[in-house]
Amino acid sequence: MELAQVRLLVTDFATCYRFYAEVLGLKPQSGATEGPYEKFSPTTGSAGIALQDRAMMAEMLGELGDAATGHRSLVVLRVDDLDTYCEQVAARGATFLHDPTPMTDRMRVAHLKDPEGNLVELQEWLLLRG
Repeated sequence: MELAQVRLLVTDFATCYRFYAEVLGLKPQSGATEGPYEKFSPTTGSAGIALQDRAMMAEMLGELGDAATGHRSLVVLRVDDLDTYCEQVAARGATFLHDPTPMTDRMRVAHLKDPEGNLVELQEWLLLRG
């Protein structure tokens, strides 16, 4: 078994597409800016994040019609230099919930939200710094 992706169900597909592609800098698989589906990948690694139009999935399943409330997901991205990456994405329009801060003695994190309110955690693993 292999984990193919984590998929976020979104209401405003185009806005979320721009956030993951242009603000976070992830590579879209097909360029489907209006949806109803797109997978995004970082420059390294095999994990992916996908967006799925919430209305399409609601129609398919006959549920999920209500808007999501509260923190229902957390997307985690590991970066080599957290401070530099945070400066880059802030310059592209990201608003952080807090500055980079230690989460443990082995990891620093910063958090922001995508346009639908999904939490995004940026991690820097201190053990990998050498």
